[in-house]
Amino acid sequence: MTGLVDIPQRVAELAQPILDSFGLELVDLELRTAGRSQVLCLYIDKPGGVSLDDCAEVSRELSLTLDVEDCIPGRYTLEVSSPGLERPLKKLDDFVRFSGRLAQIKTIELYQDEQGNRRKTFLGILQGVDGDRVLLHLKEGQQARIPLDKIAKAHLAFEF
Repeated sequence: MTGLVDIPQRVAELAQPILDSFGLELVDLELRTAGRSQVLCLYIDKPGGVSLDDCAEVSRELSLTLDVEDCIPGRYTLEVSSPGLERPLKKLDDFVRFSGRLAQIKTIELYQDEQGNRRKTFLGILQGVDGDRVLLHLKEGQQARIPLDKIAKAHLAFEF
């Protein structure tokens, strides 16, 4: 039996060939407790967005694989969906791919923008990357260069 810490990694490994066969990308994977069972959530995407059919096909295929591999102890529910309008940004490539879009970045610790303002939450237009730093043109007008390893959470932001 796979250890609890290894479950998301193992599920990602099992899901990747299935996603590849449909031309899909794994954006995020969460395993959380819900009452006496667990919920396994996969967020998938592709250029142009995913359809309900994409989610259903991945769910069917992955359910069969997970039943055979039996890597999740106990009861669980599998959910497969789109990452939504506020898509998480996890990989360096995500910050390049979504350049020009509004994003919110939260850092692990206080971090400075180019004017010396220290904060943990940055909102602005993605400008790509420079090495291992994410470039962001902040809403207030200044720039921020945030090291990828200092980012706690990042996602596209939707303006109403």
